[in-house]
Amino acid sequence: MMKTTKPLFKSFVCFLSLASFATSAVSAAEEKKDIVETAVAAGSFKTLAAALGAAGLVDTLKGSGPFTVFAPTDEAFAKLPPGTVETLLKPENKAKLVDILTYHVVSGDVDAAAAMKMKEATALNKKPIMLEVKEGALFLNKSKVTKADIKCSNGTIHIIDSVLMPPAGKM
Repeated sequence: MMKTTKPLFKSFVCFLSLASFATSAVSAAEEKKDIVETAVAAGSFKTLAAALGAAGLVDTLKGSGPFTVFAPTDEAFAKLPPGTVETLLKPENKAKLVDILTYHVVSGDVDAAAAMKMKEATALNKKPIMLEVKEGALFLNKSKVTKADIKCSNGTIHIIDSVLMPPAGKM
């Protein structure tokens, strides 16, 4: 009985080693994706990806960064009044779309622990985002971070539950 158990045990150990290697290889491969590739691969950011394309910001967010992106999901975009997204995607509204999208990006790699200590951050469009911790959750203006610290090759993504609208003023 001992002879049949040993090869089986060795096979099991070998399988575990391969599984561990495969898991670490997948994790390493995921980390090599940039912010845009990571968002597209997630499948819940189709509206954001379309908006980035319409605004001409894909190459920017594929750049070296680092960037911190507060990414609204498709559900977050769906909370906007009917027709808002369609209107923003029109070429004549590109400047407004760029203003809104760059309000979701901060220069630098800011993880959740650092963000929770901040009262304010300056977006790429030079407008302030107010940060607040309520009941252990991080809020940006009135938008809640639902998932934090998604590491990418050129920064970090934090998923938010609603679209941030920049304050009126300079663009």
